[in-house]
This record gives sequence, structure tokens and C-alpha cells, in this order.
Amino acid sequence: MNKRVLVVMNTLGLAGAETALIELLKKLQDFCDIDLYVLMGQGELVSKLPKTVRLLNKRFNSCSVHSARGRVHMAETVAKALFHRASLLRLFPYLCGNLKSMLLRRRVQIDKLLWRVLSDGGLRIEAQYDLAVAFIEGGAAYYVADHVKAKKKAAFIHIDYSQAGYTRKLDKDCYLKFDALFPIAEEIREKFLEVYPECAPRTQIFHNMINRSEILEKASLEGGFQDGYQGFRILTVGRLTKQKAYPVAIEAMKLLKESGCRARWYVLGEGEERRALEKKIEEWGLEEDFILMGAVENPFPYYKQTDLYVHATGFEGKSIAVQEAQVIGCAIVASDCTGNREQIIHGEDGLLCKLSPGDVKEAIVKLLQDGKLRERLGRAAACKKIAYEEDIRLLTGLLDSN
Repeated sequence: MNKRVLVVMNTLGLAGAETALIELLKKLQDFCDIDLYVLMGQGELVSKLPKTVRLLNKRFNSCSVHSARGRVHMAETVAKALFHRASLLRLFPYLCGNLKSMLLRRRVQIDKLLWRVLSDGGLRIEAQYDLAVAFIEGGAAYYVADHVKAKKKAAFIHIDYSQAGYTRKLDKDCYLKFDALFPIAEEIREKFLEVYPECAPRTQIFHNMINRSEILEKASLEGGFQDGYQGFRILTVGRLTKQKAYPVAIEAMKLLKESGCRARWYVLGEGEERRALEKKIEEWGLEEDFILMGAVENPFPYYKQTDLYVHATGFEGKSIAVQEAQVIGCAIVASDCTGNREQIIHGEDGLLCKLSPGDVKEAIVKLLQDGKLRERLGRAAACKKIAYEEDIRLLTGLLDSN
């Protein structure tokens, strides 16, 4: 009889961690029977799940979490969870206590509070698994820690833990209940262990799963830029969230335009910051220079056709978008922050710079003016090792030890 594995995810939206999950499931299905439970019961990547994976959600909405219809569905899901099993009443002290802590830090993140509500209001599974995996922080981790029966439990860490707004109080020390913890990069491991030092013996790096051949194949398909623009093209791929620091990129584009640089900056992605970003773009008269193109199913032709990939973010885990740009051989400019500096060696396979409009602009100008440097950095990026097929053994080893 095959071993049984439960994987829990917050959503299946079009984003980096979700993309990495799809690739992991493709690898893991050869070793076990997999059930998947998605707390929000929502996301367009549901169509990409391997056919062998059994989705436990009784109802699933395939619309984007960033669309108007998707936001309505999310609100309905949260409302149901609040009143299911008297969650609101039972969690009232937890919600008030953590909200007070957030107010004292002057950083209120309602979504972080609601993951506990969604976890406690989620499906109750009677079966016992050989292994349960929380593939992301927040709700998935809480759910596996508190509500799943399994011989072994593992959790993935994708972000700079404290920078993202998590605390032990918010988590209720849930990570102490896991047999294995898998940060996706060395800096992510270090940041996590600053908060949970006692978890060090159970913590090992598990890199994002990347399918290099599939990325290159999709990059050669029809698609990409259709506007006929003749200047330099700059590309960024990522959700429209505060973490991604798009106001810095918009101001950098303003400086590029003022300097006479003939370039256009394109962004592939959706998110809650769209309206605020559109307003800033309009205020600075950059409607034809900084283009929010929304999310696309196949971004890889855009990578292939761009002159420069820019990833100027506040913090990262290990960016799937940067890894995709490296596979395709893009010259890359990235902010010098957690995650980015582990993926890029400055001057060897990309450029790192401070997260300020002036510094981002100068790094871009340096590469746009030096075609030979762009070509050299792109070739070096394409040669980097980004696929760690052997990491799957970290999960299968947990199954074998049962």
C-alpha cells in the first residue's frame, strides 16, 4: 500500500509559492498518494494540478484571488469561517491580543490574523496520514499543526519570517509541533531560527522545484510583447503588493525618462495595490512608460524578449520570478535584500543595488548602456544551478522513517 500524504496550501493563486507547489506535487506523486487541501478553496492554478492529486475541497472556485469576483469569494469564505464552530467567540482573545501587538508595532496586517480563523474554521479530516505538509506560512501551518493527524509533519518557510510580520505569539508556537522544517534558502533559514532557535536540529533547506526544460519550451511559444515598441524593454514579474516595492520602480522609471533613456517598463502580475499604483503612474505622467499588464498564463515569452529583468523588492524568500529569468538568460537588476542576494552574485550574474529610485535607475542605465555586460550577465545567469532534484529526498525520507 502506498504511503499517504496530505499537503495544505492557503490558496492556489498565480504566484511564486503556488507555482513551486505544482512542481513539487509533480515530483512527489511518484512516491506516494497525495491529498491536497486549500484553505481558501480558491485559485486559478487548480487546473495545473497533477491528475493523481486528490483535491479535498468540496467546492473550489477557480477565479483569481485578485479579481473582483475572487475578492468577493474570499470575503465570503472568511465570513463563514468566523462563525463556523463559534470561531469568532473562541478566538476573540487571540485576535484582540495580536491586534494590539500589531498596533504597538504600527503594522496592522489583518490577513495574518485571519489565517488562524480560516485554519480553525476549515475542513476536519478524520484520516491519519503518513506525512502532512504545510507548504506555506500562516493558515496552512496552523491547520497542519492543530487539526491534522499524521505520523510526521513538515512545514515550508518561504519568506523572511519577521519581516513578513509573523511572530511566535501570532503562530502560537505552532512550528514546535513539526518534525521537519524546510526554509527555501539559507538567509530564510537564518531569519527563521532567530525566532525559533530550538528548531535548528529539525531545519534543512529545501529549494524551490523548478522545471528548466518546461520554462525554455514555453518561452519559445507564441506570445510576449505586442505593442511594437522600439526602445529598451524592462520587465518585472510579481504580485502587486507592498512587499514588491513598486512605488520605487515607478519613481525609478520617472528618473529614467527625465534622463532621456528610451525605455518602457512592463509589469506582469495582479494584486491589491493596483489602484494605488495606477494613481501614482498617472500623477507622474508615466501611462505609456510603466505598464501594468496584469497576470498572464505564460509569462516566459516576455522574459525571452526583454532587454532587462528588474526585481526591486523590499524582501523575498527565494523568488521564483528571478529563477525563471535566470533560466531564460536575462540580465538582472535586483535590490540587495534577503532572498535576492542569495540568488544573484553582484557583477557575476546580475547587479544588486540599494532599494531607492536613484540606485535602481543607475543600475538599469549601466546595463542598458553596456550591451556586452548585459550579454555576459545573462549567459552567467543561464548557467546557474537552480534545480535541486535531490531535495525531494528530504520529504521521501520522512515517509521512509515511518
